[in-house]
Amino acid sequence: MKYVAIYVRVSSNGQDTRSQEPDLVRWANAQDAPVKWFKDKATGKSMDRPGWAKLEAAIRQGKVSAVVVWRIDRLGRTAKGLTALFDDLRERKVNLVSLKDGLDLATPAGRLMANVLASVAQYETEVRGERVKAGQTSARKRGKRWGGSKPGVRKQVTEVQVRTVCRMKQEGERVADISRAVDLSRPTIYSILAAAPNGRMRKMRRKSR
Repeated sequence: MKYVAIYVRVSSNGQDTRSQEPDLVRWANAQDAPVKWFKDKATGKSMDRPGWAKLEAAIRQGKVSAVVVWRIDRLGRTAKGLTALFDDLRERKVNLVSLKDGLDLATPAGRLMANVLASVAQYETEVRGERVKAGQTSARKRGKRWGGSKPGVRKQVTEVQVRTVCRMKQEGERVADISRAVDLSRPTIYSILAAAPNGRMRKMRRKSR
């Protein structure tokens, strides 16, 4: 029997899903179909997330009848990634419901709104990035400098981020672009890549065989 997949995402370990869950729980309790939850604490700039990977595999296996999110930007924050996802869901006859956006991919109006919201999500991400850059420029003018983590304090990096960094580098992406995609500093990216030949990259290759 197919089930409805509820997907919840926050961007970092410092955030929680309490703002999203009450509405989703109420919606789930009103359904007759079985429901399964999938959760991530990862950036929306990349679709490479463990929870989403499990949900995507279930969709490919034909186990999911619909995907439900609190807001469309919980799925991702790039127009390209979201529109590709919308097309894939339609082809597989999997509906998409966004509670706060009032979106239902099963209707023509819902499909139009989905693409508009995908563009808005990317726009908000780009504006946020511009604000960060403007703030950094202003801080530099005031004499502030960034030197990475304090000596002896290791930057907290998730396994998903490590895998994404290694994969993007293998695909020829620039360090600056990788840094923005995984929300880590360039010195941290270089540290991950420097450590990769000593173990992480080999583990990835063994798993891919």
